[in-house]
Amino acid sequence: MKSNNYTFIDLFAGAGGLSLGFCNAGYTGIFAIEKNKDAFSTLYFNLISKNKFNWPQWLPRTELDIVEVLKTYKKELYKLKGEIDIVVGGPPCQGFSMAGRRDHSDFRNTMVNNYIEFVKCVKPKYILLENVHGISVDFKLNNGDKIKYSEVVIEGLKKLGYNIKVKEIFMDEYGIPQRRKRFILVGSLKKNIDDFFEKLDKYKLKFLKKKQLNIRTTVGDAISDLLESNGIYKCPDCKQFFYSGYYGNINTSYQRFMRKKIKSDENPDSHRFANHSKQIQEMQKFMIEHLEHGKRYKPSDNLVPNLKRRGVVLLDPNSPAPTVTTHPDDFVHYSEPRILTVRELARIQSFPDWYQFKGKYTTGGELRKKDVPRFTQVGNAVPPLFAEQLAEIFKEFLYND
Repeated sequence: MKSNNYTFIDLFAGAGGLSLGFCNAGYTGIFAIEKNKDAFSTLYFNLISKNKFNWPQWLPRTELDIVEVLKTYKKELYKLKGEIDIVVGGPPCQGFSMAGRRDHSDFRNTMVNNYIEFVKCVKPKYILLENVHGISVDFKLNNGDKIKYSEVVIEGLKKLGYNIKVKEIFMDEYGIPQRRKRFILVGSLKKNIDDFFEKLDKYKLKFLKKKQLNIRTTVGDAISDLLESNGIYKCPDCKQFFYSGYYGNINTSYQRFMRKKIKSDENPDSHRFANHSKQIQEMQKFMIEHLEHGKRYKPSDNLVPNLKRRGVVLLDPNSPAPTVTTHPDDFVHYSEPRILTVRELARIQSFPDWYQFKGKYTTGGELRKKDVPRFTQVGNAVPPLFAEQLAEIFKEFLYND
């Protein structure tokens, strides 16, 4: 009989969106590479410490930089050649993002080359790479030439012998309450993989029905049981004086799914409310009462008094959210004058409520370049509910090998 104990390695793992999806699909992790201490602590607490990985003795169970791993453990990686079913990963995407500065010289752009180098060492049967839409958009170089990093990645992987297929996918078409557009690359070392995305699209109805979920999930479907009006108490994991919120009644099948494994006396993890100034709260209240929900408002619109930030979306409870970012103040709640909590954004990213986030809640200034607080961990993640669907399609290919 064929074994269905499939294995994966997660590169640039972050808080573990891809790892969670693959573990939920029945895979066993071998190890995960993530260089930030806080993001790794989230991954460790939720998955590694719960024996979801068969971690090798030669690799420390701590935060690790892929550059150092490739330099220090190359011999051990070569010994894994042909033994791993799939290498997954989402190389840092800030340099590619259409929402950012799209800086060609951003050192994080070079991480795709480390992904290719790792694949060259391990030679897994299959590969998965996730990134922002901007990876497939032209970068203009200083000499006037143009480059698409997606083409660099594809050519690099083809040279290693992989059959490659790519597609840009909107997450809200797969049960995620978010219109997140993502570049997805899949590859196979031996087989034709041209029908991967066709299989994925056909499978989603069966997958979501089994979990009693709908394809179209709205912001209200996701977070209407997490209102501040449910009551507040002093935040249990903050040195400063903040308040956290209680659960309300379950209103939707999505909320029921998110709250599986949560005991009746538990409170939501990372559901800490911001301490807004009176001026900010008045601005948010004005938006809720007078402006159209679901739109992004900028200071130049002259529609929102005292709006000084780059822009903000007033969420629509009856539609999926726009792309969750690493900036907590990008969204205003649809009915309460406040930004969203980490837990609410995690819901929109499809992280179940039992999945706890570790480290600081947020950061600012120069620290944003190196810190990965909870809001950033959530914003950077691959939605685990979508990752699980990808994992299920790979299982079909693996079973037929």
